[in-house]
Amino acid sequence: MTGATIWLTGLPSAGKTTIARELAERLRGEGHRVEVLDGDEIREFLSAGLGFGREDRHTNVQRIGFVAELLASNGVKALVPVIAPYADSREAVRKRHQSEGTAYLEVHVATPVEVCSERDVKGLYAKQAAGEISGLTGVDDPYEAPAAPDLRIESHTQTVQESAAALHALLVERGLA
Repeated sequence: MTGATIWLTGLPSAGKTTIARELAERLRGEGHRVEVLDGDEIREFLSAGLGFGREDRHTNVQRIGFVAELLASNGVKALVPVIAPYADSREAVRKRHQSEGTAYLEVHVATPVEVCSERDVKGLYAKQAAGEISGLTGVDDPYEAPAAPDLRIESHTQTVQESAAALHALLVERGLA
């Protein structure tokens, strides 16, 4: 089976990981080899010590992109629910995949910040509002939304299952599922 990297970018609490896990379950059920490279887990193990400034965020995204490409080039569907707030960082990952001949899809989970702050899965928006943290992507730190993603999912207007199904349909259309 063909490997691919499917990068889900979006704000904190947009639904990236939830959609990735739903899709992973479906793909595994169809016999695909799948790994979900969760941003929080990566930061704990692969990118420990990196901060949240632009340079560290870029380094983090490049490390994740390297691992994703390695998996994808070996037949794994690498689902990457990682914010990756800067367009140039995401573009560098895409170019690396292109140079290696590895399939890469960029999916924008385009949930408005108002919805994300209501969901607030990790309590980050509340901490930022209380002045406990700063540099929250999409609030007081930039998020550069993709201009032309392979797919844009508005997770606030559909169920997780519908979002995962839309992404699965794209994979089928591209010959990856």
